[in-house]
Amino acid sequence: MTTRSGSEALPATAGPARSRRRRRGSLTHPARTGILLVAPAVLLVALFALVPLVFAVYISLTNWPLIGEYRFVGLDNYRLALQDPGMFKAVRYTLIYTLIVTVPILVLGYGLAVLVRRRRRGSTLLRTIFFVPYVVGLTTLSYMLVLEAQPDSGVINRVLKALGITDGTTAWLVDGPLATILLCLLVIWTVPGLTMILLMSAMQGVPSEVYEAAEIDGATWWQREWRITIPIIRPSIAIALIISVIGSLLAFNQFYILTRGGPGTDTMTMVGYIYNRAFVELQLGSATAMSLLLVIVVAAVTGAQFLLLREKD
Repeated sequence: MTTRSGSEALPATAGPARSRRRRRGSLTHPARTGILLVAPAVLLVALFALVPLVFAVYISLTNWPLIGEYRFVGLDNYRLALQDPGMFKAVRYTLIYTLIVTVPILVLGYGLAVLVRRRRRGSTLLRTIFFVPYVVGLTTLSYMLVLEAQPDSGVINRVLKALGITDGTTAWLVDGPLATILLCLLVIWTVPGLTMILLMSAMQGVPSEVYEAAEIDGATWWQREWRITIPIIRPSIAIALIISVIGSLLAFNQFYILTRGGPGTDTMTMVGYIYNRAFVELQLGSATAMSLLLVIVVAAVTGAQFLLLREKD
């Protein structure tokens, strides 16, 4: 009987070690392959997000006009923005507008999702009808509403006059509260289609056996929705709510088209105020500082929503 010495046994283990070294150094190793795959995305993010963000921070520290020379002013733009009563008025109006439209959008979107979530005759047509306003877009619908809200000639006044509600001469777009009502109704009609799609997709992923078991136990429709559907699709509800709130905080197109922030500044949103500061008053440094403050506000609101709506373990 012979035995192998330690020096003779070494090549038996050296082979796997060399193989592992080769795998670590090969192009197909997961770490290197992963870096190569994500490199283009990282490059695009750096080029189109990080670099502009750094440049925006620099601009916010100057008195950069849209035309002409500039100089470094430090944090003066931020200090002046936080002391600007016009900015605070725009922030207050935007928050009020967000509070008004958020709940109706979520409730209507949920109701529409319940209506079309089952595969029955006509459900596809209804989904299309409900989603069309969102596809058409707020910009197009806002231009249409400009025509339909005109005194004496618009369809809105004609319908209200036929119903005996008004005399048919209401100037919707030159009155702050009336314009706000019209804008809110436009958004509440347009946006729930997106919420419907998000929630409907989540609802269709709930196992039917869960509903059948609850029905056998005597649960009512409302109990099944409240105790089964809503808890299961809670992440989708959170996403829909966050998208709606961010969209409201950044609202601009419909306000610019319909009222230009008027009459006066009664319907001026945060983005509209920043737009005027940059492209009407030509103070790009100040506007950029306000934009970064707006980013902080949106991030704070979004973070608060994540904390409140996150799925509990």
